[in-house]
Amino acid sequence: MSEVLIGIGGILFTLILYMLTRALNKRFPHPITLPIFVSTIIGILILLLFQIPYETYMIGGNIIEWLLGPAVVALAYPLYKQWELLKKNPIPIIVGVSIGASIGITFVILIAKWMKFDDDIIFSLIPENSTTAVATEVTKSIGGIPSLTAVFVMIAGIGGAVIGPTLLRLFKIDHYLGKGVGMGTASHAIGTSKIMEDGEKEGAFSTVAMTICAVVISIISPLMAYLFL
Repeated sequence: MSEVLIGIGGILFTLILYMLTRALNKRFPHPITLPIFVSTIIGILILLLFQIPYETYMIGGNIIEWLLGPAVVALAYPLYKQWELLKKNPIPIIVGVSIGASIGITFVILIAKWMKFDDDIIFSLIPENSTTAVATEVTKSIGGIPSLTAVFVMIAGIGGAVIGPTLLRLFKIDHYLGKGVGMGTASHAIGTSKIMEDGEKEGAFSTVAMTICAVVISIISPLMAYLFL
């Protein structure tokens, strides 16, 4: 019974925190007030302040984590509605995602080597632009630390969602294809949910880019690790 109550408490805590930060974002719309970013920071601080173990919070958090599966599947709806448009642009999507993923991995490795990170940390960083499920499996295959990779994936997703729209405006990328492919490649599902606010077309292209990026990263990550390390 105690675990049930703790689980319910963890779910309510997460939902209330998200609703409050969502209201904050509506009142002060800015990338830095993005709900997933603010709620993550506040949630961590509260857990630390009250010395609540992560394992205790995850009694309820695991249920929310399970719901991520249906949430990601739901991203296929705009993809279905924009299918005819997607079929007309296979080359730009595949080329854009492949180049973006390759450049992302290359820069991560070079910066990590320049900062003299240990090899296991670098291996954990390599697949960060993929979804958690794919990234952790890739990390296992190349000798990284899956739990660390999960953290890097979260940072990549939240970071892309926070600064991505600003970078798109800065470099004057306003076409739905470029915006969708860029966000989907750089920050997977979190970036996709953010770019959907700009339009259904952007969301559809981002969903496809996110999926293709997972495939590309699973293929090139071992090769990149072999070439650079």
